[in-house]
Amino acid sequence: MQWEAHKVNAMQDLEISKWDVALEALAREECRRLGRALRLEDFRRLAQVHAIRLDDIMVTLFELVIQGEWIYRDAEGHAQTFDRDTLDGLYVNRRLQEQDLQAFTGSWQARN
Repeated sequence: MQWEAHKVNAMQDLEISKWDVALEALAREECRRLGRALRLEDFRRLAQVHAIRLDDIMVTLFELVIQGEWIYRDAEGHAQTFDRDTLDGLYVNRRLQEQDLQAFTGSWQARN
């Protein structure tokens, strides 16, 4: 019984990321490689090259902005914030669709 209680406490202590850390690392590396913030066309290319669904990448980026880890700047360069309602409002059948992303013509970049 003590072991089970310890295991439960250890699991509760683990911090679970709210985003896909592998996709964040991919985006972060691409920013570094290109030396600039990323745009939607960059994410489309990464999705194609790495056989990843574009919506998985974009959900990760939206979550990173929501959590304050990344910055999204609109086409005029103004930082924009997103909340959970923004992301939830974009979902259709639990997937982001290409037309849902058309309004995001700005750039995405890690804060640090």
